[in-house]
Amino acid sequence: MTPPDAAPRWLVSAPLKGRMALAALAGATASLGLAPFELWPIALFGLAFLFVIAPSASGRKQAFWTGWAAATGYFAVALAWIVEPFFVDPWRHGWMAPFALVLLAGGLALFWGAAFAAAHRKGPLALAAALALAELARAYLLTGFPWALIGYLWLPSPMALYGAWIGPHGLTLLTLLIAAGLSLRVTGNRLAAYGVLFATVLLLSVAPRLIAPAPEPGEDAPLIRLIQPNAAQREKWDPDLIPLFYERQLGYTRAGDEASRRPDLVVWPETAIPWLLSRAGPALDQISEAAGPAPVVLGVQRFEGRALHNSLLLIGPDGSQEALYDKHHLVPFGEYIPYGDALGRFGIAGLAAQAGNGYAPGPGPRTIEIGGIGTALPLICYEAVFPQDVRGAPERPDLLLQITNDAWFGRFSGPYQHLDQARMRAIEQGLPMIRAANTGISALIGPRGEVRASLALGEAGFLDAPLPAPLPPTPYARSGDLPALLAALLVFAGAGLQARAARRRNSG
Repeated sequence: MTPPDAAPRWLVSAPLKGRMALAALAGATASLGLAPFELWPIALFGLAFLFVIAPSASGRKQAFWTGWAAATGYFAVALAWIVEPFFVDPWRHGWMAPFALVLLAGGLALFWGAAFAAAHRKGPLALAAALALAELARAYLLTGFPWALIGYLWLPSPMALYGAWIGPHGLTLLTLLIAAGLSLRVTGNRLAAYGVLFATVLLLSVAPRLIAPAPEPGEDAPLIRLIQPNAAQREKWDPDLIPLFYERQLGYTRAGDEASRRPDLVVWPETAIPWLLSRAGPALDQISEAAGPAPVVLGVQRFEGRALHNSLLLIGPDGSQEALYDKHHLVPFGEYIPYGDALGRFGIAGLAAQAGNGYAPGPGPRTIEIGGIGTALPLICYEAVFPQDVRGAPERPDLLLQITNDAWFGRFSGPYQHLDQARMRAIEQGLPMIRAANTGISALIGPRGEVRASLALGEAGFLDAPLPAPLPPTPYARSGDLPALLAALLVFAGAGLQARAARRRNSG
């Protein structure tokens, strides 16, 4: 029988550049499991082929470059939306777009390259664990960037519900172990590969029973109104169009008649009004009047001293400012640039920066109390990407509340991937999520990650939807990423010991 870490002869004899090209193609295929493609069966076989290619490396250096090429293919497709912000102002930033994609994909690929090198000659289980550890590392190091995690390919399927138990990194490890098992169909152990395939089908069938269905909202459930003005980023701050978008949001807030039920909460998106908070008094009065007895959540910018904040504001029915939250997890090189005041003298600034080095971070996660609705954990745009930030709240909220401006992400893959990550946060915590997005996709998400109501991407409008109740705290909400980390370390260590013992037996 062929050893499980053997590669086909034609791969071993192929030049490194050829193997790197195949690895890049396999990585690109694996990315098709993510939105908007959502071809998760094809993505699984793309990942499995990486486990076929990996043993063909003659040493750690070749293993590193094989893994780097695979990840570059994966991230180049998965993160293709990253060029979109640079074309909001193409004359100023357009030239940076290809460099941004190449540098981001190539930089993130270093994590996979290190994983391939560390797992060299240790077998497919070690590689699965090493890649899971690499994905976990990129979620935390250098402020973290856990976008397009491998485990997200399950979001179109019931398998995503395991996120409530093992989180996104546990799902990533599970996915890689499945891919490693499927690769055995090529490398020699067909029976084991078929066993893994059967186990995957079994996991898919069991998943819907893993979490009890959320009860349907009753007639007394809070009615949430989501406002989606659909202001394209290049038009959002145009002085001639600002009144149009503002009046559009006011009109949606006011919409309804005496016969229809009024919403209990109105939510506007990120940076929804063009005025700084200190100058927005008249506008807040108008918004409050339009909302009637309902409180309103909206995105606003504000100065505190010399620090500019990207904030979420809750205003009461009388126009009073009832709660304020400042975004704390900022987008590097988007919302701020290190040493931005000095670099600003040379015309270098973050794409969304308003002055100097851009926004200043807030103090961290916090909850706000919304009368008649419950306790909400505010998340502004990018913050919903980080499961560790959601778990960092000082108390368990009743709901998650995301406001975002996805106009930056274009209309192909970015907004769909961002929505998927919001859905995963709901699954992980067993909490409903209210999501208001400037250009879409605004959605009311249930505690099992299901989209209960939504406004399509690129559509201006509003929707009213009842808020479902939260589920009990999930295992992941209690434990976080530590179990996934320990499991990956144990698999890696165990596979390494097994590989060392096998080499000793063969040499003896």
